[in-house]
Amino acid sequence: MRVVGIVLLHDEDVYAERVIRNVAEFCDRIHVADHASSDRTWEIVSGLAGELDNVDAVRISHAARSHDLVLPYVGTDTWVLSPDGDEIFDPGGLRRLRAELEDGRYDEHFRLFPAMLHCVALDPEAMTATGYLSPPARSGPKLFNFAALESWDRVYRERLHEGEPVFRDGWSWESVLSLADERGWDENPFRCLHACFLQRSSLDPAGGEHVRLNIGESNTYRRDLVGRVARVLRTRTEPQGESWKLEKYRRGPLVTKDARPFLAPVPA
Repeated sequence: MRVVGIVLLHDEDVYAERVIRNVAEFCDRIHVADHASSDRTWEIVSGLAGELDNVDAVRISHAARSHDLVLPYVGTDTWVLSPDGDEIFDPGGLRRLRAELEDGRYDEHFRLFPAMLHCVALDPEAMTATGYLSPPARSGPKLFNFAALESWDRVYRERLHEGEPVFRDGWSWESVLSLADERGWDENPFRCLHACFLQRSSLDPAGGEHVRLNIGESNTYRRDLVGRVARVLRTRTEPQGESWKLEKYRRGPLVTKDARPFLAPVPA
């Protein structure tokens, strides 16, 4: 059994290094796809690729090319982890999760959902994070069991989204387990700080709440000339999609949690 990471980034220089370092021990291999960033993201990830033996980095103009990086693992005994540039996982928890994966604890599931704290504040001095927990806020699948698959083609948006997955007998898209529901937050080995309401790029205005449109809402799958022209034509004929992060992630009470497991230096 092995674990492979696939990280898709666009203008994420605030947290990119932390995101990758926190999962580096958990993953046997990490593929990083920089989606035409304009800030320091590429400088950061290319530096990490030179430093860490299990990290490689490429630049892409179409987000769907990120899916191509994990196609060689289809049908193999591989779990694929897909952290975004605003998802800071607990490396100590991942160490425990790795042992559970190796023991086959989750072999019957195709997708695993982590516990998430959707952050409105992250204080590196006090080592605290404030936000909304899942549940009741929503989480999303972040670990995919590629042993369940025969193939996964026709992905036109980004890695591990939609397309045409073909499953082996006994598995389906609905073969899921939410570790957030099963084990809560404090004792959960699979949990992350989701900095979805915080500044993620040095190019973003400092301070205040940040609600970035996702790739689907902003129609930014392609960041080449064709994609730019398509977005101009789209904005002339229809309004941009409104972000649904407020409805999806701001559920339940606002809580403050210890962020030391996520922000402490990661041993080399």
